[in-house]
Amino acid sequence: MKKLLAMLLMACTFASLPVWAEQLTGETRRAQIHTELGAGYFGMGKLGVALEELNVAIKSDSKYAPAYNILGLVYMELREFDKADESFKRSLSLDSSNSDAHNNYGWFLCQRNRMDEAIGYFMNALKNPLYSTPEKAYLNAGQCSLKKGDDQGAEDFFLRAIKFQPAPPHALYYLADIQFRRAKYNDAQFYLEQFMKSGQTPEGLWLGARIAHRIGNRDAEANYGLQLRKNFPDSREAIAYRNGQFDNTGTVEGRK
Repeated sequence: MKKLLAMLLMACTFASLPVWAEQLTGETRRAQIHTELGAGYFGMGKLGVALEELNVAIKSDSKYAPAYNILGLVYMELREFDKADESFKRSLSLDSSNSDAHNNYGWFLCQRNRMDEAIGYFMNALKNPLYSTPEKAYLNAGQCSLKKGDDQGAEDFFLRAIKFQPAPPHALYYLADIQFRRAKYNDAQFYLEQFMKSGQTPEGLWLGARIAHRIGNRDAEANYGLQLRKNFPDSREAIAYRNGQFDNTGTVEGRK
């Protein structure tokens, strides 16, 4: 799911910043302001301006951990991976209790195919009882487990993620996909229906069409296909549907 990374980065960006601004003074306050500006520009996709703001933040206070955390996300998006790695490590060396920094670094490591290390950082994020969004770390750990081929570990993480309200929709999708690949079609349909309550996606409609195809429900298959072709006509899932590629395993984009 291509949009998932962007959603994750947006979600992590602002949660990484301290909220008690009135307790900060002088250069640290200046660092916070420019970090917030940098995070905002990062969220808008203006990476160059974000980089400038974050550099100002670090010049104002070289020990302001949140600036390095957001800087790591910017460098990750710029595909300057050595700098991203260095920035995340610097952030955590300055504030080892920041769960969002652990989560962000874990996601970075997962994208670099360092899955076991990544899951360790997701678990570190969860050690903080004050972490406000533990479902994100569970969701990411599940995706990373899928990436290394550990369906059982992934399922365990996703089941933990959906215990939180609101449940992360993509955890429901991945649970549906796992059950589909196990040929447990009733369970797959159950999780898919929960996922689809958050809105239609080409991945969800395509999975629904494949479930219906496997159980021989041609009306449901045609309905999913109609919605897929109508609402996402240029998606790879719609192309796969038109080509009758129902026996493909995983998503059209491949296992994440």
